[in-house]
Amino acid sequence: MLDLSKSDLVVAVIGTGTMGRGIAQICAQAGLTCLLFDSREGAVNEAIAAIDKALESLVSKGRIKADDKQGVLGHLKPINSLDQTKGAGIAIEAIAEDLEAKRSLFRELEKHLSADAVLATNTSSLSVTEVAAGCSMPARVAGLHFFNPPPLMKLVEVIGGLRSDPAVVEALTGFSTRIGKRPVVAADTPGFVVNHAGRAYGPEALRIVAQGVASPREVDILMKEAAGFRMGPFELLDLVGGDVAHAVMVSIFEQYFGEPMYQPSAQMAVRVAGGLLGRKSKQGFYSYDAAQSAIPPTVAVAVQPAPASAWVADEDGGRELAEWLNEAGVKVQLGGQPAASGPCFVTPLGEDASNAAVRLKLEPARTVAVDMLGRFGGRRTLMKTPLTRSEVVGAAAAALAAGTVPVTVINDSPGFVVQRLLAMIVNIGTRIAELRIATPADIDTAVELGLNYPKGPLALGDMLGAARVLAVLDGMHAITLDPKYRATAWLRRRARLGVSLHTPD
Repeated sequence: MLDLSKSDLVVAVIGTGTMGRGIAQICAQAGLTCLLFDSREGAVNEAIAAIDKALESLVSKGRIKADDKQGVLGHLKPINSLDQTKGAGIAIEAIAEDLEAKRSLFRELEKHLSADAVLATNTSSLSVTEVAAGCSMPARVAGLHFFNPPPLMKLVEVIGGLRSDPAVVEALTGFSTRIGKRPVVAADTPGFVVNHAGRAYGPEALRIVAQGVASPREVDILMKEAAGFRMGPFELLDLVGGDVAHAVMVSIFEQYFGEPMYQPSAQMAVRVAGGLLGRKSKQGFYSYDAAQSAIPPTVAVAVQPAPASAWVADEDGGRELAEWLNEAGVKVQLGGQPAASGPCFVTPLGEDASNAAVRLKLEPARTVAVDMLGRFGGRRTLMKTPLTRSEVVGAAAAALAAGTVPVTVINDSPGFVVQRLLAMIVNIGTRIAELRIATPADIDTAVELGLNYPKGPLALGDMLGAARVLAVLDGMHAITLDPKYRATAWLRRRARLGVSLHTPD
């Protein structure tokens, strides 16, 4: 196999759309000669013009010098036929996500490239093994999955197919580092790491809204202000595009033969059919026009004076909640028989407020629940039963807000909003580990860099406590009987043993 660390390495990029031109820019900025080919006439020139504009922006911001820009442009070499790729040591395809189109391209490239050249596919959804099956030398084919936009996104997934030479995977890992990217090696499975891990955030948020637990805006605000995510799930769905997001949901669900954990949203299918695609259609879960921001300002919860006293269940998070209420001037009774009046606060993990009220023999009309999973301070969640009186909700919200902390009131749900989303993120992360798709450390790196989550799923589980995450999932599963919420064996074993989710077998 050709040495991809050679100083005179030539890269051929086939397909010069958004991804192809971004990959070409990265390679050229790394000092590599980059051949650009596209079957559409004029596409290569358009790509070079776009790269020129992107580089000029970097010059104007002082990130590169004008001379450096010219040097980068000098590394870009347009070609008008595939036979001109014969000097390339690696060819990276970035054409449409069509299996036969990719196979046909690789068969043609094999006629022109040397026998030791590497063929890399930028596929995000197809099997690398299937792509390589159309080649006479499948051992030299592997996946090199960049993320959009390639010049800004640090992550690259390196995927070996079932017949890929391990040396090719190793060479592509080194090549990724050479062009300034952080490689993560993944097995050839549906969604690889990042798209697989993303099956928790959007799909579970869609289910929460479909069940009337909270609105899209409330879910987004909770995930940003309470859980520390940069974007809420509905903002992210609008950014990616409803059609793209839904297609990925359906694809991974089908490729895993109907695994309930990845169930798509019927709600999303209807929105796509109606053209509510997000930013690209100017209307999604939010409206996008020149006069509006993506998310309207937060509406404060209408509250009344805090109660003089309250009862708090002496369970997980109860003591911390009692301290919050004491600081707000509320006299708290922790555990024991509740007084005849005043709100009754519960702090369930994976349980809804109704079930907690019945289990603890509380009056449902006086019962409210607070999400204490992460002891969230930026925004707090108050959950009511279907029978909770409005004056109880108002008084409880006033006590919980303590004058400065925003509170979101939601309808009854096993797992609140944040618990459900975080627990599913952790659970699917442990499933990726359990299936040996990537190492635990690489799973976290891929999710942090590819999805911009504040923590990778295994690190998140360790932070929250694996036993507590397991309690959330078991609680949701017990109430809903939905196999979607069954915990993985990876999570259950480590939670029971009291060790990190990064612990290998």
